[in-house]
Amino acid sequence: MADAHTDFADEALEPDGVYDEVRFSGTDLLGADAGGARFLDCLLDGADLTEAHLKDTHWTDCRFERVRGVGTELVEATLQDCEWLEPRLGAVAAYGSGWRRVTVRGGKVDYLNLRGARLREVRFEDCVLLEPDFADATLTDVTFDGCVLTTAQWSKATLSKVDLSGARLVAPQGLSSLRGATIGRVQLIELADAFADQLGIRVKD
Repeated sequence: MADAHTDFADEALEPDGVYDEVRFSGTDLLGADAGGARFLDCLLDGADLTEAHLKDTHWTDCRFERVRGVGTELVEATLQDCEWLEPRLGAVAAYGSGWRRVTVRGGKVDYLNLRGARLREVRFEDCVLLEPDFADATLTDVTFDGCVLTTAQWSKATLSKVDLSGARLVAPQGLSSLRGATIGRVQLIELADAFADQLGIRVKD
C-alpha cells in the first residue's frame, strides 16, 4: 500500500486541506498550520511535528512512524484506525480529541494532554508515558500492555474495560477515578499506600 503514496510537497500543507495517500517522509512540519485538514491513508515517516498546529484535524487509516517533536497540537482532532510506531514526542496537546481503534506501539511521549478526550478500542503497547493527563477523559476498551505510566492523572475520568494490569504504574494521581479499570494483585499491593493517601485513610503500622 505504501507504494501508492505520493510524496509530500512542502507548499501543499494548509488549513482545511485534504490529503489522500500522501507520504511525509522525514518532512519538517515545524510550526505547520493544517487546522481542520483531513488525512486519509497517509504515512508520516520520521516527520518533525514540533509546534505543528493540527487542531480539529481528521486522520483515518494513517500511520505515524518514528515521528518526533515538541508542542504538537492535536486539540479536538479525530483519529480512527491509526497506528503510531516509536513516537518521540513531548508536550502534546490533544485535549478534547477522539481516538477510535488506535494503536501506540513503542516510543516515549512526555506530557500527553488528553483531558476530556474520548478513547475507544485504543492499545498502548511497550511505550513510556510521562505525566499523561486523562482527567475528565472517557476511556472504553483501552489497554496498556508493557507500558510505563509515570504520574498519570486520572481525576474525574470515566473508565470502562480499561486494563492497566500489564503496565507499570508510577505515582498515579486521581486513583479514586479508576473505577472500571483492571489492575493486577501485585499492583494493588504496590499502590496500597497511594490509595490510602488519596482517599484520606490513615494507616497504622
